[in-house]
Amino acid sequence: MVTSGNKPQYDSIVIGAGVTGIYQTHLLAEAGMKVLGIEAGEDVGGTWYWNRYPGCRLDTESYAYGYFALKGIIPDWEWSENFAGQPEMLRYANRAADAMDVRKYYKFNTKVTVAIFDEDDNLWRVTLDSGDTFTCRFLISATGPLSASRMPDIKGIETFKGESFHSSRWPTDADGNPEGTDFSGKRVAVIGTGATGVQIIPIAAQTADELFVFQRTPNWCTPLGNTPLSKEEMDDLRQRYPTILEYVKGTDTSFPYHRDPRKGTDVPEAEREAFFEELYDQPGYGIWLSGFRDLLLNKESNKFLADFVARKIRERVNDPEVAEKLIPKDHPFGAKRVPMETNYYETYNKPNVHLVDITQAPIEEITPDGIRTADGFYELDVIIYATGFDAVTGSLDRIDIRGKGGARLKDVWAEGPVTYLGLQARGFPNFYTLVGPHNGSTFCNVGVCGGLQAEWVTRMIDYMQERGLTVAEPTQAAEDQWTEEVYRDFARTLLAEANAWWVKTTTKPDGSVVRRTLVHVGGGPEYRKRCEQVAYCDYEGFELA
Repeated sequence: MVTSGNKPQYDSIVIGAGVTGIYQTHLLAEAGMKVLGIEAGEDVGGTWYWNRYPGCRLDTESYAYGYFALKGIIPDWEWSENFAGQPEMLRYANRAADAMDVRKYYKFNTKVTVAIFDEDDNLWRVTLDSGDTFTCRFLISATGPLSASRMPDIKGIETFKGESFHSSRWPTDADGNPEGTDFSGKRVAVIGTGATGVQIIPIAAQTADELFVFQRTPNWCTPLGNTPLSKEEMDDLRQRYPTILEYVKGTDTSFPYHRDPRKGTDVPEAEREAFFEELYDQPGYGIWLSGFRDLLLNKESNKFLADFVARKIRERVNDPEVAEKLIPKDHPFGAKRVPMETNYYETYNKPNVHLVDITQAPIEEITPDGIRTADGFYELDVIIYATGFDAVTGSLDRIDIRGKGGARLKDVWAEGPVTYLGLQARGFPNFYTLVGPHNGSTFCNVGVCGGLQAEWVTRMIDYMQERGLTVAEPTQAAEDQWTEEVYRDFARTLLAEANAWWVKTTTKPDGSVVRRTLVHVGGGPEYRKRCEQVAYCDYEGFELA
């Protein structure tokens, strides 16, 4: 199904039906454009469709994540908890899709395999796994920063005869409910102690005969503090929706927190400790995002908080040796995502839970019956891979995206992304990356930031169509300047000292290692201010033709 000539079949094709993708599709259709959505899953939901493991839930306050409710698309939505679980989040995404009536634009159970820019006609030719090819003027990626699941490269991984799966592909029944969550009588392994593993481990420990946690590097974890939301609390939140939306738009990360104006190094010890206690007892990311303003800039200030959290871990874990293994030694507090936990550390006090330090004794192979490390063998019935994702660019790497001159995006970004505003890359005209590399939506509350970005992209495309413009591409100077700013700003922070998911590490043929950030850390308000300046100046920095 290929059309010839200059007129494409669609104004836009949107890849992905998560919360950002369905909103982008809705906005384009509402603006009168012909749009096609492509989604690998059976329905909408994105991360909330794929991740159905036990314990999966928001680490953002529900009301602050819920852009569709805040904007009035589903104003009567009732949150049941301060931090909603996956089933509720999937219902939320479905209700929003119903309200916006977007499913009619989508092809589900479908993947984009190839996207090639046609320089003669200034359009994209998009090939699907069905073999069909469609053309569009604007190609928009809304694949999400954490959607390309990553399995570890372990000898014998395919030989295990028990149950095994990545956490984002948890087995489900015909109704989409997770199966196999009762591990009674089973010996279970969880590989990975990032945010996902930290959610799974306490629940698996409740029923497993034996639970073995294979940890490479520990993370700084702090209490989620989840509680139910009463009807009275929900009614009050709904009354304040306009204020809440304006507030979260004004914070650096669009979470409902703002930093304390003081520097940690300027505060007396007793006052500092009392402040940390207050933050530790608050629900959510407050301890990470409401702390002293120099937390991620000053090593001494950061160590004050890291030492405080380390003491909390020692208080909560009975075995001193296990406690020390759970305390990070390789990165500052908050330099990686801080997993929000519920009784995570207390889980290691259970007699059926065993921490396996694979830094000291690496996994050598997986056999049909279990896992062999350098110092022992663990007989198992279930292996859960909570091993994370190829973040931000991983989902794009899995599509053969070719721009001008046949250049492959994966090759151009081999040592790290180069972009303008994190929205486009030179050589790939009319290709937008929402919640992608180097933009103000990746290191942010995606529920809000993704929506704001979709609105901006819609305005730009509308601007072009009104003026008969068919191609937009960053200038070399604009791309160079933006990319340099992103890398420079990141290098000034303690974030640069950790191997977090937002850092791409590449080993060159000569053995040298290149580390590049995948995120923009300048803060949401500054990012959006820059985008608005670009729009006001007739999309300065883009070549429009």
